[in-house]
Amino acid sequence: MKIKDIIPQYISYRQALGKKFRTNTTELKCFLKYAGEESEFGDLDLDVCTSFLYAPSGKVTANWFCKYTALKGLFQWAMVRGHINEIPLPVDKPKRPPGTSPYIYSDEELNLLFSTALTFQKNRSHIYPECIRMILMLTYMLGLRLHETVALPIKAIDWNNSLIQINESKFYKSRIVPFNNKVKELLAEFMVWRKENGQPDDVESHLFLDRKNTPVHINTVRECFKRIRSQANISREDNATYQPRIHDLRHTFAVNRLISWYRQGEDVQKLLPILSTYLGHKHLSHTSVYLTMTGNLLEEANKRFETYVNRETHE
Repeated sequence: MKIKDIIPQYISYRQALGKKFRTNTTELKCFLKYAGEESEFGDLDLDVCTSFLYAPSGKVTANWFCKYTALKGLFQWAMVRGHINEIPLPVDKPKRPPGTSPYIYSDEELNLLFSTALTFQKNRSHIYPECIRMILMLTYMLGLRLHETVALPIKAIDWNNSLIQINESKFYKSRIVPFNNKVKELLAEFMVWRKENGQPDDVESHLFLDRKNTPVHINTVRECFKRIRSQANISREDNATYQPRIHDLRHTFAVNRLISWYRQGEDVQKLLPILSTYLGHKHLSHTSVYLTMTGNLLEEANKRFETYVNRETHE
């Protein structure tokens, strides 16, 4: 059988088991193009698979392991069904590279990103700059995952109670995200803008549409963000592999929330489970990934510690 016949069957099989299988599906579709759709599945060998794992940089990246996991699952499934006799993957995996620390945007950089979102286009395209700007602002202000923001339908917004319903996000979890009056004003202004530009206002419609009234694709937003970040001249200076990402807006939200709690004198340890629930995490340990110790956060933590020491000394 050809690879173009096998891979869709495998993807359908995994999805039928109740898995979203998004990341693996993306990697397998890339492999389908890389190996050639007309290639015979049984002819796939170690050279082709290894070449794909290291493409395009030739280096071991985090994506190497994503590709490996996707291919291993495919080949194990295919072997059980007699499509192949052995798995054409390297036996010994390379050492996993150190993870990239999140980039925490400053308030100035956030404002620059949001303003540049309105001016980054040199020529008119099918994407509204106003739409991209609102996606970025909502992702940051509510600490959402990008796919959660892009997928929002109008009906997810509860205007009376200032809530947004996030349905079946990561690990099929749903949650309710409250928002303040500032966010409510921005959303209301955006709804007026949508109406003025002839976008449908029925509750089933996606909140974010392009000029053809088609839901904005997540990859389109990512590509727009790269241009916005470049024009805003925001970059890392720590020799990291990756430049600041959209997902770092979520990290920035979490860190800024902690800083705010420290400054308000709140018991941060007791409030961490609330932050974890708000972000949609099942375990508190998952939230720790977002809590990068920035200079501001460290400064506020030190102030809290000094206050504690002084109080203990004088008692």
